Amino acid sequence: MFFNSFQYAVFLPVVLVLYWTVLRKRQNSLLLVASYVFYAAWDWRFLGLLMLSTIVDFYVGRTLGTRNEAAARKRLVGLSLLVNLGILGFFKYFNFFAESFADLTGRFGLAPSTATLQIVLPVGISFYTFQTLAYTIDVYRRKKAPEQSLLDFAVYVAFFPQLVAGPIERAQRLLPQIKTPRTSLSYEQFRGGVFLILIGLVRKVVIADSMAPIVNDAFRNADRAGAATLMVGVIAFALQIYGDFAGYSDIARGSSRLLGIELMENFNQPYLSRNITHFWRNWHISLSTWLRDYLYIPLGGNRKGTAKTYRNLMLTMLLGGLWHGAAWTFVVWGGLHGLYLIVHRQVRHITKKGPTDSFEWSDVLPAFVTFSLVNVTWIFFRAESFTQAFDYLGGLVTLRPGSLVLREAAMLLIVFTVSISLDLIQRNMHSHTALQQLPALVRGLAYGSMVLAVILWSGGTPVPFIYFQF
Repeated sequence: MFFNSFQYAVFLPVVLVLYWTVLRKRQNSLLLVASYVFYAAWDWRFLGLLMLSTIVDFYVGRTLGTRNEAAARKRLVGLSLLVNLGILGFFKYFNFFAESFADLTGRFGLAPSTATLQIVLPVGISFYTFQTLAYTIDVYRRKKAPEQSLLDFAVYVAFFPQLVAGPIERAQRLLPQIKTPRTSLSYEQFRGGVFLILIGLVRKVVIADSMAPIVNDAFRNADRAGAATLMVGVIAFALQIYGDFAGYSDIARGSSRLLGIELMENFNQPYLSRNITHFWRNWHISLSTWLRDYLYIPLGGNRKGTAKTYRNLMLTMLLGGLWHGAAWTFVVWGGLHGLYLIVHRQVRHITKKGPTDSFEWSDVLPAFVTFSLVNVTWIFFRAESFTQAFDYLGGLVTLRPGSLVLREAAMLLIVFTVSISLDLIQRNMHSHTALQQLPALVRGLAYGSMVLAVILWSGGTPVPFIYFQF
């Protein structure tokens, strides 16, 4: 079981005190121990997998730095791929492919005996596997010099603020910060770090967790709930998954900033995106750029004609969907996004602005259309089966009659307003810590309201972070 909010609220300050005082000259050693303790709090037995990936990629990377023969270098990077993807494939996809094979052969009258195991999915394995693979591939491509310190590399792989749910950091960005001594914490770093943790808690506790019961009820009753209830449910899930994941990313970035290390921005107000391409530039940025650099471009990107560009887009999004979970519903989710991206390439001439411009009234309609399209895909992402997904879609399309719980609709409206307001402030002030730029009185009222809201909403049943399962 991972640290709960109270335990993390004790763990982080203890680490910070040791980090900036008695162990200031041993900061990376402390970070590694703290990261392993943090991971072991879930299940210490899976520390071995994390250490194995670390050791394999460290020595593969260092050996790549001494070899110039193309064949030898390919064998080394192949070893890294085999170990990392082999571990990921076994723990995450063994039962999925075994059951899919049995279903397929069963359609032809065969009844194969397939072995299914009660395999526990190690938390964060998809994230740290992609992070270590990116390092090895970059060293192989000679875009990154091999790391010579096993300690520094181990901290890069296991850095606890982003270990279990990202962002997926590149070695070129994170390793130099780990290798550089952090001698002091500035007031601005402290202020910004605490604020990011606070806004992350608001997104998680106030926005995401308050939507969870509404989402659970809507999907549980997908075959009989009315269209209005289903509409509320899917919008609630859009807010839940965004608040949950962006909230985690904010807490990770804030915790890391208090350690003197900057993590990348993983979300940039995605629901204000004017089209699906901008959405993917703003949603889970570390994954979308990873898929672009290590899958889409190696497949050929957009360099080999329109048909192959569309093929590469679709393959990338299908595999991106499968990365999220071992179920065909995730593949459909990725396929829909691939289809959206292909269609947008046909009509992208109507896009006049970039994704970082201020949000204006003229952007409301395209943002609404994009948000609606994304919500269709969220149905497959959240559904536990195709039956549930199609029941849900059927109820929406046929405008199935049914009563709407006004309390849930009112809660959705309040949370939607809070979420969009936070995003609008950040987008138009071009800063994730935009509230810190407001006048002192307004800032104080905003901070007080956020703290009070987190306290008031913290009394319910704890809801695990959604992306811990990936």
